[in-house]
Amino acid sequence: MQVFFTSRDAEGERMRELAVRRVHFVMRRLAWLTPRASVHLADVNGPRGGVDKRCQVQFKTEDGDTVVITSMARDWRDALDSALARANRVLLRLCKRGLAQRTRGQRAIALES
Repeated sequence: MQVFFTSRDAEGERMRELAVRRVHFVMRRLAWLTPRASVHLADVNGPRGGVDKRCQVQFKTEDGDTVVITSMARDWRDALDSALARANRVLLRLCKRGLAQRTRGQRAIALES
């Protein structure tokens, strides 16, 4: 899986290695479904503090679908972990839905024969 990372914030840039490792770890079972991932970290309101760290993860699936998840938190790690957990659930649901549709289609073909 290729992971692309972007951040305009200096603190966010320091999270590059951690973000890439976390994406690989969280998506290790679904890596066959998503060959490409993108992580973008941004500080929404600058140095004023508060819940303003935004993490946006984007996954391209083998079918050409794009899944984009955005999460806001007080610090970078929480925003990253929250976005990756949600993305994992969404991609797993897409995978299960695709398998269910394929088996239904195969059953219909078998019934027609």
